[in-house]
Amino acid sequence: MSIQSVAKKIVKPVVGERGWQALRRLRGKTVRTRPTEPAPPKPTGVAAISDDLCKLAAHFKTDKWGAHKYAQHYQRYLQHLRGEEFNLLEIGIGGYNRPGEGGASLRMWKHFFPHAQIYGMDIQDKSFVDEDRITTFIGDQSDPESLLSVQKKIGKLDVIIDDGSHRSPHVITTFHTLFPLLSDGGIYVVEDTQSSYWPEWLGSEDLDSPDTSMGMLKRLTDGLNYEEFVDEDYEPTYYDRNIQAVHFFHNLVIIEKGVNAEGTNKRRALKSRYAGTP
Repeated sequence: MSIQSVAKKIVKPVVGERGWQALRRLRGKTVRTRPTEPAPPKPTGVAAISDDLCKLAAHFKTDKWGAHKYAQHYQRYLQHLRGEEFNLLEIGIGGYNRPGEGGASLRMWKHFFPHAQIYGMDIQDKSFVDEDRITTFIGDQSDPESLLSVQKKIGKLDVIIDDGSHRSPHVITTFHTLFPLLSDGGIYVVEDTQSSYWPEWLGSEDLDSPDTSMGMLKRLTDGLNYEEFVDEDYEPTYYDRNIQAVHFFHNLVIIEKGVNAEGTNKRRALKSRYAGTP
């Protein structure tokens, strides 16, 4: 018995004469299907690793991965900016005064942030690094006027990375000059904070020294909780009011800018201290 006969014997009693005839008409028609679109080709080369900062850092031979372990932290705190248009400034382009050297991390940032404008500042001329979406400036981070001149050429600053001289006075000057100009919601990073502990690099062996980069950065953590201070004469600083988080890692500090005004329950918790006060 043919397949058609078997089908007729089984199906026709179920669907009836009219249904069976309809099925026969459909059988004679060619079913047109939409052609399958070929899958897009898989990215190759640097495009294949563009979403992984550790791999990009290794590819471009920046010391943010290998000599240091910074890339994994950058991935965590900058990942949300990958699809955004914004300005990133890195102070210190690398290569020192050696001709034709430097720019590795600027290239890394360019590939990780496909819509960002990447800027670099260095005391040496690094203009050979310039290309589409990468622009460099000559500047001295120990000089506030030099820093402000570069900022005016860039305009809005959304991410600032201090990978410059690593000398505490320079780090402190740069922070006090540029952090107030950072966009709300922006990220400020200080690299290579180990130099804060080295007197030979203008640091100090005194862990409580107020004049080192780490001394400054550690003070910021108290400022996160300024609303809890019981000194009624304390006047919050700009940094107290505009830093939401400070993340410390080995030789790396990441600061998140934003309004810091969550309020406090200290008057309820410290009733005897505040009895009779408005």
